[in-house]
Amino acid sequence: MGRRKGSNTAQTSTNSSNQFEGTKIRFQDADDDGVATDSSNLDESILAVDKATEDVSMGEPDVSFVDSDAGDDKTSADYYFDSYSHFGIHEEMLKDVVRTKTYQNVIYQNKFLFQNKVVLDVGAGTGILSLFCAKAGAAHVYAVECSHMADMAKQIVETNGLSDVVTVLKGKIEEIELPVAKVDIIISEWMGYFLLFENMLNTVLYARDKWLVNDGVVLPDKASLYLTAIEDAEYKDDKIEFWNNVYGFDMSCIKKQAMMEPLVDTVDQNQIVTNSHLLKTMDISKMAPGDASFTASFKLVAQRDDYIHAFVAYFDVSFTKCHKLMGFSTGPKSRATHWKQTVLYLEDVLTICEGEAIVGSMTVAPNKKNPRDVDIMVKYSLSGRRCVVSRVQFYKMR
Repeated sequence: MGRRKGSNTAQTSTNSSNQFEGTKIRFQDADDDGVATDSSNLDESILAVDKATEDVSMGEPDVSFVDSDAGDDKTSADYYFDSYSHFGIHEEMLKDVVRTKTYQNVIYQNKFLFQNKVVLDVGAGTGILSLFCAKAGAAHVYAVECSHMADMAKQIVETNGLSDVVTVLKGKIEEIELPVAKVDIIISEWMGYFLLFENMLNTVLYARDKWLVNDGVVLPDKASLYLTAIEDAEYKDDKIEFWNNVYGFDMSCIKKQAMMEPLVDTVDQNQIVTNSHLLKTMDISKMAPGDASFTASFKLVAQRDDYIHAFVAYFDVSFTKCHKLMGFSTGPKSRATHWKQTVLYLEDVLTICEGEAIVGSMTVAPNKKNPRDVDIMVKYSLSGRRCVVSRVQFYKMR
């Protein structure tokens, strides 16, 4: 999993076509005698999470993913908890205003949910969500953190005079014992890149099944994954075609591996060529652990004549138990977050005309060897005036 060079939370374009913003590409057929009309505006609305979802094939997908890790014994699981011991990652998350302020608003503006309730904070980190809950009137908050950051969280709780309300427990959710039999609320910021990277969702579901009361609340309780397609010639050339000539040497054998590695970066909304398609909505309060593996169909319709170099995935989360619906999006049209978006480059450059559609399916599953990694398989086809293609591509987030 890569990141663009020099990428940050500012949404700046890396696409050369954006130098000509407002100019429309038009692929003309031999019998075209008209002038291209203004490009259609992309739909600015984001699909509500609780609207009707698309047909999704649930359960463990019957897919054999390419094993590109032969001989590599290092896994993301080996480094997962250690990575959260470093202050930098917590600073980045805390400074993500979209993320942290949304949680704060959910808690402070819905104190009726928290007053006199017992709360479990799964993956507490610095304990910021636990502190919010304590301030909102929770009877007690159990903040569970497996990394060494738990030691800092204890000091933070003491420094802020909340030791009588917040108890920090160091250890894995699957191994610790809570001082109480049940909790009223489970709150967690479990989402990873591509929503599911790092597989922390299963930890939340484990805690839900073991400790949450029957009418308890999970926050957030809805998460939706979306797919769109972009033009990205300049950066694809820099990332993929770079290997054709490296200081005069042919290293093109690396291109296949580079193509399989999704890129985490901020995508400029002007790069978007198609609509966004809802792949999957997860109800965290009801779903089973196996539901995080799925196959979903998609249809991406071009909003203008352009070239397509990559698919882009992003997610929304919602807190539906609040007085009014609250949440945030990590999409290209929304304010940037530390999750950015996930870019999956295509082997082909697709030439697409306005109104034509890319149809296909995406299969997502935890890697069998390293369950914190994510295997992705995309089948797609385009039968257009300028381009006819059908292909299957494999990706691995690690």
